[in-house]
Amino acid sequence: MEVRATRADLAYWLDNMLNFHRFSLEEAAPVCGKSVAELQDSLAVLDVKPSEAPLEPTGFDKPLKVLPYPGGRHPRIGFLNGAVEPQRGTKASVFLPWGDGDYVVVDLPEAIFSNLGLLFLAHTHVPTIWDKQGVKIENVDWTRHEDGSLTFRRELPNGVRFGSKMVPKPGEVEMEMWLENGTFEVLTGLRTQVCVMLKGAKGFNEQTRDRKTLASPVAAVKSAEADRWILVAFDHCGRVWENPPVPCIHSDPVFPDAGPGERVSVKGRLWFFEGEDIEGELKKGAQFPQ
Repeated sequence: MEVRATRADLAYWLDNMLNFHRFSLEEAAPVCGKSVAELQDSLAVLDVKPSEAPLEPTGFDKPLKVLPYPGGRHPRIGFLNGAVEPQRGTKASVFLPWGDGDYVVVDLPEAIFSNLGLLFLAHTHVPTIWDKQGVKIENVDWTRHEDGSLTFRRELPNGVRFGSKMVPKPGEVEMEMWLENGTFEVLTGLRTQVCVMLKGAKGFNEQTRDRKTLASPVAAVKSAEADRWILVAFDHCGRVWENPPVPCIHSDPVFPDAGPGERVSVKGRLWFFEGEDIEGELKKGAQFPQ
């Protein structure tokens, strides 16, 4: 599915991979289902020119750059056996405001649990209820909008629908997840996991618990090189945590219980801060977009 979707919009994905995520041709070729030689031919035909110029930083005055993650390059450094064949459709790259092409990958969501069992997992690891039935859940890519926002919508075999939205703003990204209960029973225990993977963010991607701050609903990580922070928070947060081998930080919201036909949602923020008053930033964790 991902190769087919990539080929259907090849010029976009080549630009995404080569000029923003800075993939090598060897990394990009498998995403396109092509050899390196075939990929070079496609670049010439589509007039896509890989650039080595540094990406211009957005700073804190312009909306951040948010792009669908193209897949191919694993978004984790370690614990790879805990995320086999990651689907790209829930993953979006948020580029840091300080430039250098650094980015974090947000998995929105990584997982959805319920009283029925594990409804969704954005990679292969713990079996979902569909894995146990031999049903494959295919990837669904993000829909890109002219204002730079991303949305997606999925429907599971039992009629449960869910989706996400990411809206870039200066210095932050507003996020929303929703779920619609298309079954005939009440859904409870709707825990989610929202993973912010740090592999692509130099100075933030050490595989250690150092410089991590967990103050529910906020999870934050400080750069090893400067007074710079990456923070994430969700309303209805059930858990904040971090996983050094990946490395990543989590603010995991819990959807309200949903009756048949009911829609529930949660909102959150991913934002960046430079300075010494981190306590002031942590207090902003309860301020979510309306």
